Amino acid sequence: MLGLPDLATIREARALLAKHFGPTPLVKAARLSSADAEVYLKLETVLPTGSFKPRGAMFALAKNLERGVVDEVIASSTGNHGAATAFAARALGVRATIFLPEGANPVKVQKIEDLGARIVCKGSADLAGAFQLAHEYSRRPGVYFLNDATDHDVLAGPGTIGMELLEQLPTLSAVYVPMGDTALIRGVGAAVKALAPQVRIVGVQAEQAPSYVLSWRAGKPVPTDTCDTCADGLATRTPEVENVAAIRQVVDEVVLVSEAQMIDAIGRLYRDEKIVAEPAGAAACAAWLANPMPGRIALLVTGGNVSDEVRRLAGLPVG
Repeated sequence: MLGLPDLATIREARALLAKHFGPTPLVKAARLSSADAEVYLKLETVLPTGSFKPRGAMFALAKNLERGVVDEVIASSTGNHGAATAFAARALGVRATIFLPEGANPVKVQKIEDLGARIVCKGSADLAGAFQLAHEYSRRPGVYFLNDATDHDVLAGPGTIGMELLEQLPTLSAVYVPMGDTALIRGVGAAVKALAPQVRIVGVQAEQAPSYVLSWRAGKPVPTDTCDTCADGLATRTPEVENVAAIRQVVDEVVLVSEAQMIDAIGRLYRDEKIVAEPAGAAACAAWLANPMPGRIALLVTGGNVSDEVRRLAGLPVG
């Protein structure tokens, strides 16, 4: 299917990733469950760098190293993809430069620095600005731009989440998946629909960064002027044509969540389940709370790199 990974490639990614980390846990959320719904949390926060992103970054960089020499890998990111790229680069012995928006989450910035990557953030107001700087830099010889919005190799990494989910919960009814650049939902959706097409895929975006929800509904890219949300992992405003076509193949429903709903979900996950999630990581929980459905439901907790500011808002301990 256009813009989606096939099962053979997802299985290849799973074999490669198994050399670096194992499957993430799926745990029942007793306090989120109800009489007609069993709710489970897929904890991507336990992966290196604290988000699902190393799945795609590691596989994509490894595949490109197989094809030829990579002197330097670069990425544009709001933080988690940048940290994942830095992690993959260090593991595979490649230099990394990460282009971030000004004012990026300091927790994520520190992780990137700790992984030894060079950071460039001057002159980038948002992710689109960081992408433009990275795109210009990528013209240099030997540079591989690992862009998770458009790099097809990335998709098989998050596709492994879908395979794990169906093995851990064969009676799965639906999975709620945050949508930023859509690499996650395209990978998960491709795996789930290939193996269990009856499972519903629910995409979740922030009300203040709704570009892909608007695009899914319209059937064509609908850019937005801004993407000013506390969920930096969902802060996209310029949808790709191929990505819109792909999500319309595998996504059954889309939901928008407010800033307040995500902050509330962070607090709920921490108080009720002892799980620390960043706003994008709690978006699926927020969507479930606002739009529940019966059955066995999986909510992807995609990242746990929470800034002190968001911790205060959600009532989590700081420091």
